[in-house]
Amino acid sequence: MLIKRKPDLTYADVTPKTLYMGRRNFLLGLAATGVAVEAYKKLPAMVALAAGRPAPAPVKIENLVKWPGSTTETQTPIEKTTTYNNYYEFGTDKDQPAKYAANFKTSPWTVSVEGEVAKPRKFTMDEIMKLAPLEERIYRHRCVEAWSIVVPWIGYSLSTIANLAQPTSKARYVAFETYYNPSQMPLASQAGIQLPYVEGLRLDEAMNPLTLLCVGMYGETLPNQDGAPVRMVIPWKYGFKSIKSIVKIRFVKDQPPSTWNIYAPNEYGFYSNVNPQVDHPRWSQASERRLGPGLGLFTKRIPTLMFNGYGDQVASMYSGMDLRKNY
Repeated sequence: MLIKRKPDLTYADVTPKTLYMGRRNFLLGLAATGVAVEAYKKLPAMVALAAGRPAPAPVKIENLVKWPGSTTETQTPIEKTTTYNNYYEFGTDKDQPAKYAANFKTSPWTVSVEGEVAKPRKFTMDEIMKLAPLEERIYRHRCVEAWSIVVPWIGYSLSTIANLAQPTSKARYVAFETYYNPSQMPLASQAGIQLPYVEGLRLDEAMNPLTLLCVGMYGETLPNQDGAPVRMVIPWKYGFKSIKSIVKIRFVKDQPPSTWNIYAPNEYGFYSNVNPQVDHPRWSQASERRLGPGLGLFTKRIPTLMFNGYGDQVASMYSGMDLRKNY
């Protein structure tokens, strides 16, 4: 097993490195704002969640294989990537997921692989961790909102798990679904998007070696706010395509729905490839700011690269396509 721990323990048995905020501290914090009563009325699930069992903190992963294709660009500090997140089930402000996902229960966990496959099955997290050598891949990752990060993700190509399920000739797309439980996600009712979160890829995109089934970052298992315990990372697409906390992978005949395309199809296309020549209706995509110390309006902007710089590996999949129309 690649995780450093006592013999005979499973992924579910890892001891937390620290305990998160309990009910007492949570209520005291609300009282300090002067709106404890109203917050309690509006968000009772938040109180129950804060009083629940703390989630295990990220755990070190041993014996990682260094992926030779990693970028050599300066990595984004972990303090930034774990406190500046998009995870609407835990809040729409960037700092909210780190607070409200603290007690999100990610064990036990299974991922169902189903649909147009010869061998549908469910994988536990222990099985997922053992399917292939875990690689550390340092990818650029671009958010649609003109900021970007460089992160050492951990996992292996999604094709590993897909090949075990054996997609049939009818499979043309892959649909993904995230975990959804309002009792564990106290701000989900304020997300403003349809839940559970869903995403999709064309089959050749899903089987591309760059498409990462991700179980960790910075040498450890994933923090809750970054998509624990398992997520996708698709480095040539905008960040919202890299769905978090996956519970279902389904091979399908037809193009599946995707959450942001449902919400605003004029702003978020199905493909969502990083393309600096196609602006978002409300801002330019031609440049970006790297998330780091002092991120703000005066952070130096850098040019956005087509396909986020991964064109050599992925551009051939879109040969002949109008990448303005298929945004």
